[in-house]
Amino acid sequence: MLDDTALDILFRKARTHRRWQDRAVTDAHLQQVFDLMKMAPTSGNCSPARIAFVRSPEAKARLKPALSEGNVEQTMTAPVTAILAYDLKFYDLMPKLLPHNPDARGWFADDPQAAEVAAFRNGSLQGAYFILAARAVGLDCGPMSGFDNAKVDNEFFHNSSVKSNFLCNLGFGDPARLHPRSPRLDFAEACKVL
Repeated sequence: MLDDTALDILFRKARTHRRWQDRAVTDAHLQQVFDLMKMAPTSGNCSPARIAFVRSPEAKARLKPALSEGNVEQTMTAPVTAILAYDLKFYDLMPKLLPHNPDARGWFADDPQAAEVAAFRNGSLQGAYFILAARAVGLDCGPMSGFDNAKVDNEFFHNSSVKSNFLCNLGFGDPARLHPRSPRLDFAEACKVL
C-alpha cells in the first residue's frame, strides 16, 4: 500500500490548478509522465490515447481560438497544455500491442461502432492515468473541458483519425492562488454494495 505522502500527492491534497509558477516543464517531465501512463491497463492493451503537448507560443496561439473565454488565461499561462485525444484507428497498432492474438485487430477494424466506443472509453481511462502520472512526477494539473473539440481537431489532428477528449494544463501550480476545495460526495451518496 502507498504511504500517506503518496496518497496525498495523488489524491487527497492534489488540486486542480489554474495559476502557475514561472517554472518550465521539460521534455524529460513529459517523457516521464507518458512512460508511467502507458503502463496502466486498457481493454486488450489497445492504448488509444494520443497526446499533443502544446508548449510553444505558436502552438498556444493555435489553441487559443478553441478555448472558452473562462479557460483562456489559465491555458495561455500554463507551461504546457496537453490535448488528451484518442485514435479511432487504434486497432492498426493491435498487432504490436497484443502480439499473442493475431485476430485482435479485426475485433475493431470490422466494427467501427465498437472501435469508437473502445477508443473513447480507453482513451478516457488513459487520460485519468495521465493526471495521476503527472502528479506522481511532481507536476500539477488543470484538466478541463470548456473548448471546441471540432476546432481543436481541425487545428491539431486535421485529416487524421484522432479526436480530442479533454485538455490538461501542466506545470507547477501556485498554491497561494488556490480557492478552498469543493465538497465531494459521501460513499452512501455515490455507491451501492450489492
